Amino acid sequence: MTLVTAGMVVLDCAEPEKLAEFYKELLGAEDVDAHVNRVEIRARDGFRLALRRDVNATAPSWPRPENSLQAHLEFVVDDLDAVERLIVGLGGRPVETGDASGPTGERGYADPAGHSFTVRRGTSTAPKQG
Repeated sequence: MTLVTAGMVVLDCAEPEKLAEFYKELLGAEDVDAHVNRVEIRARDGFRLALRRDVNATAPSWPRPENSLQAHLEFVVDDLDAVERLIVGLGGRPVETGDASGPTGERGYADPAGHSFTVRRGTSTAPKQG
C-alpha cells in the first residue's frame, strides 16, 4: 500500500505570483492554482511545482561554496540555445558556463528570485561533483 500518492517541488520566494509567471512560461504550463501565500503550477507533462511566500527568503549562492545548493530543478530540453534565450528573456540568468557540446550538455541558471536550475540534453549518468 502506497502512503504517499503525490509530490511536488516547493520553492520559497518573496513574490510567488511573480515567480509563477517565469515558470508558467518556461514550462508551457496551463494549470495555475493561486492561494494567499502559495501558487501551484502543473505542466502539460504532469510536473508539479509550488511557490510558497517567504518574505525572508534568500537565494542560495550556488555555484559559489559559501552557501549550499539547497535544492535545484532540472529540465530536459532539445535545444539548449533556444531554451537559454527563453530563460534570459523571461528574467532568468546563467550562473555557470560549461562545455555543452555532446549528447549530455548541461547549463546552469537562476530564476528571477535566484533559485538554481539546470537544463540538459539527454540522460546524465555522471555523479554530482562538489
